[in-house]
Amino acid sequence: MKKLNRKSIIILVSLIIIGAMLYNSLSQPGIDSLKTDFKQISFTRNEQNDGPVLRAYVVTVDTLILSELETYGNFMPHTKYGNTKVYFFNKNAAYPSSVKLAKPVFDDRYLKNCLAVYEKDGMGNVSLNQSSSAMR
Repeated sequence: MKKLNRKSIIILVSLIIIGAMLYNSLSQPGIDSLKTDFKQISFTRNEQNDGPVLRAYVVTVDTLILSELETYGNFMPHTKYGNTKVYFFNKNAAYPSSVKLAKPVFDDRYLKNCLAVYEKDGMGNVSLNQSSSAMR
């Protein structure tokens, strides 16, 4: 009888620990937890798999909350020694439908509509520049 109780307690404690681990891993914040409405319009990356991976995104937003733009950028994939750039545009203004890795990354007529540029460089340094002058 004592073995049954000890076995039951071990199983119960194990189930509680597994349940807590599952809850913590499935309840992590993500892009959906942000207040701003983000919509990814375009994405490109280089085909080079033996060097730094370069990624560029065009994303539209409904409001300009810089802390949320930075959080969104931090959620984007990033490779060690690679570079990730996210170009943010107002969803009600004209924005490019595609993005390139080489300059000009998109047509110059969209420069004035670019609200901010998020960049995470090869060393993991993050910058968020508000304005299209960051792209020049």
